Amino acid sequence: MNARHIKILTVLIVIALIFVARLSYLQLFTDRYALNAANTSIKTEYVIPQRGVIFDRNGKILVGNQPAYEISFTQALMKPDFDTLAFCNLMKISKPEFINKIKLIKKEKYYSKLTPMTFFKDLSREEIARVQEIIFKYPAFSIVQRPQRQYEVSTSGNLLGYTSEVNDREIKKDSTYYLPGDLIGKTGVEKAYEKELRGVKGVKYIQKDIKLRNVGPYKNGSLDKDVITGKDITLTIDYDLQRMAEEMLVNKHGAVVALDPNNGEVLVAATGPDIDPNLFTGPYKSKNLYALSKDTIYENKPTFDRSLQAGYPPGSTFKLLTALAAMQMGVMDENTIFPCGGGFYYKGKRIKGHGGADPLIPSIQVSSNCFFTYAFIAIIKKYPGNPSKGVDEWKKIMSSFGVGEFLNNDFAVGAKGRIPSGDFYERRFKAIIKASGSTKKDYKNWDEMSTGAIYNGMGQGDVLVTPIQLANYVGAIANRGWYYTPHIVKAIDGKPNPDPRFKVKHKTLVDPKHFGPVLKGMEAVVLRGTARGLMSKDFTQLAKTGTAQVPQGKDNSIFVLIAPADKPKIVVVAVMEHAGFGATWAGPACTVIAEKYITGDLKREHLYKKMITSSFMPEYKRQWIADLKRKGLYVEPKPDSLKLKRIQDSLNLIKKKKEALQKKMNSNPQKPKKP
Repeated sequence: MNARHIKILTVLIVIALIFVARLSYLQLFTDRYALNAANTSIKTEYVIPQRGVIFDRNGKILVGNQPAYEISFTQALMKPDFDTLAFCNLMKISKPEFINKIKLIKKEKYYSKLTPMTFFKDLSREEIARVQEIIFKYPAFSIVQRPQRQYEVSTSGNLLGYTSEVNDREIKKDSTYYLPGDLIGKTGVEKAYEKELRGVKGVKYIQKDIKLRNVGPYKNGSLDKDVITGKDITLTIDYDLQRMAEEMLVNKHGAVVALDPNNGEVLVAATGPDIDPNLFTGPYKSKNLYALSKDTIYENKPTFDRSLQAGYPPGSTFKLLTALAAMQMGVMDENTIFPCGGGFYYKGKRIKGHGGADPLIPSIQVSSNCFFTYAFIAIIKKYPGNPSKGVDEWKKIMSSFGVGEFLNNDFAVGAKGRIPSGDFYERRFKAIIKASGSTKKDYKNWDEMSTGAIYNGMGQGDVLVTPIQLANYVGAIANRGWYYTPHIVKAIDGKPNPDPRFKVKHKTLVDPKHFGPVLKGMEAVVLRGTARGLMSKDFTQLAKTGTAQVPQGKDNSIFVLIAPADKPKIVVVAVMEHAGFGATWAGPACTVIAEKYITGDLKREHLYKKMITSSFMPEYKRQWIADLKRKGLYVEPKPDSLKLKRIQDSLNLIKKKKEALQKKMNSNPQKPKKP
């Protein structure tokens, strides 16, 4: 036997010894195979833990627990003399309903004669009290108690999320924990922190006799595992602020986001329309969820969290980043003046705007479209003959602010937004050239006008940001170039959130010296610019208004705010879809939230009342109908039949009165007066 054969034989012997050792361990030192061999007499029962409670940052309970009751069915315990009619009377169902329920249970994927299957869900305490003293007569049926979420608030459904039964995909993903019928966090915080909130199931091994009756714990319970309650979660959210923001978003589409720029803690993440989380519980839960998912009239989409998922053109609020990128790239400084007298004129294109030939700070104050368009053209043309290189350098700077990137936070959902690259415009320019029939093959030196890139500098064009990204980059500006990743959980079981992602201080690619003039420009916006009507006597503010044009109709109202100016404690941003000017609608929402957070009181109540009593639904309705008409799907609503009947009755009554009056006049003709 040569050396090679000896090596092969040695490897085989080692592998065999490993298998023997493993089998010996499993058989001699564990009960795994003993339990499997005795699986007809030893059954596993799981104790479902209470889910962790969810608090806001001030200790207010947002989500707790309450007992929920089910009736389970085990086919193996069904007696031949089962009294179907008596059981149906007890459960207040008909015999056909009973038969149909049993048929459906037997068709379920995980059905087993030995496994308890859910027969009835979401029974009230009163219903359980009525049946619990009699149900022992029907051993195939038993009462099962499961913890169910209890919402202590009536708003923030998207933020908090909900729990529901696991599906096949979720069971396969974590088959060591989940079984059919188990609950799992489906959306919001419930989903993002599922493992912390769910706890650990308790396990009991019960000996059963041949008739599947309990005869005691297996091995005196030495193999049982204690249930571990889920961990409590403390959010960074201030619910008083959250509720105010949601009230101001009633009858509006949009979002309000507020965060502490010093640590990235999200104070408000409100979306409109909002959802009452209590719709996620009770016997009508499935119907409510279905109705919410199908609510698209006027583009409501209540399950779409606009604060995290909606990509908006940021409008003039983006001019702050344009200025920072242009200064960092060396194509302008705070004293640069562009030819803006009377508006923007470039290659036959005219863009209306405010201001004249001014430097940076006055241009921010009046929100000059011309100034920031020229600034972006300078970015594009930094490298002559290679506009893509300039755009890619700009994109890299934008990415350092978290724009056009997933923020890698602890929210269950999110969106990337969009910051276009040089390649993006090369491909677009190529399509334009081909569509024109030109034989030109040089797509690298693309044109900023025909591709639409020229509009990016003023926050239009191809730039899209989510409200959470908007708040994040404004927070980075407040900090003069750094930020912590925005996050939603402050503590887990009373201890600070250990996630290392939220302890990293991210630095932007812009030199801190460039932030000074931009912050001075934001100060000028409040003192004497487009937001001067929102100036507070109680605290200082830095702000920027935005009025973003959108193709569907009326402009989006956008506003960003930093307060106080000297030592920022809060950043607030708001987007109101199709509302109009930034300072008119989004602005009041922002300053009201900042005022409440900083002073602890609502001093300018007229602004709050203005927001909660306004509605943009007529505009949404108009757009929705116009869109249906364009698609040829619009059907004129039928007039209300009762209303028509009332109108017709009124007309008939008027007609009868006129006829009666005419008849009276005919029967009593006036005599001619004597001269």
